[in-house]
Amino acid sequence: MTTLSFTPMTKDDFAAFWPTFQTIVMAKETYAIDPEITFEQAYQQWCTTPKASWVAKDKSGQLLGTYYLKANAAGPGDHVCNCGYMVAPSARGKGVARAMCEHSQQQARELGFEAMQFNSVVATNQVAVALWQRLGFAIVGTIPNAYRHASLGLIDCYVMHKTL
Repeated sequence: MTTLSFTPMTKDDFAAFWPTFQTIVMAKETYAIDPEITFEQAYQQWCTTPKASWVAKDKSGQLLGTYYLKANAAGPGDHVCNCGYMVAPSARGKGVARAMCEHSQQQARELGFEAMQFNSVVATNQVAVALWQRLGFAIVGTIPNAYRHASLGLIDCYVMHKTL
């Protein structure tokens, strides 16, 4: 993958990414987000509620992916962060998710987080599971039948964790 630039996500960026966001959510293969979510609800969930949301763009300015970064819990648990990543279909397999995960870990450390946790990685998302493991995340738990996959029915999800 060529060098990516990372910038905080704007509402215009989110609007440009919205069709991809909808496609990913409506597929019901990787994200436990209501497929009927509206633009404003999605923007709130992805960009307003988290501590930060970022976009990854190539040198021509094409938006290839996005991620959010937020505390996983409140109060005594707010030292552990949570992230969610989405990559445009045309950019998959080109290192965008890896670059976003590495960038998010750097941002998390700068924001004072001590660990990163993914609460619900769909077990059949083998590409993501393998990537997160290569980047040092461990599966620390399995949630049986936690996800209603569009074609596979009920499948497990993993909780994955990494100390930063």
